[in-house]
Amino acid sequence: MKIISMLPWADWLALLGFFSLWTGYAWFASKGSQRQQTLLASTNRLRRLWMLQATARDPRMLDGLITQNLSSTPSFFSSTTIIIIGGLFALLGTTDKAAELVREIPFAQPTPILVFEFKVLVLIGIFVYAFFRFSWSMRQYTFVALMIGAMPPPEIYASGQQDREVMAERAGRLV
Repeated sequence: MKIISMLPWADWLALLGFFSLWTGYAWFASKGSQRQQTLLASTNRLRRLWMLQATARDPRMLDGLITQNLSSTPSFFSSTTIIIIGGLFALLGTTDKAAELVREIPFAQPTPILVFEFKVLVLIGIFVYAFFRFSWSMRQYTFVALMIGAMPPPEIYASGQQDREVMAERAGRLV
């Protein structure tokens, strides 16, 4: 609890501002797309349209390739965050040398080791969160691939045994 008294007010203000902007943006991205045409709303509409087209296609090899291609981006970012987390933990092991290096920067404020370690721990927390978000995204693409594979043949939809719109809406939400 010593960190509370050691951290300068400017750092507390920066930390508060960072997390406020983070949560504010997340709220805006989810609510703003419902009120106006945003990039997120447009891509969500295209994803649903893609899934509607997938219900009419047979075989669905193209949809599987698209899903595999889309999953490569979160896979890259997930592996990158693991490397960053490893680097930050290594930095925690050498905080004396790292803090000394930072003190050599002309515009850097001198900070106690405990404050430096706290800042590194905050960064570790942010990147751990990012890792789990990217990993969950990869898992969702696995679910999408399963859903595409489980879609009945187009003839089932044409005969009215199942509703294309319902299946496309479910798959589109998942994507």
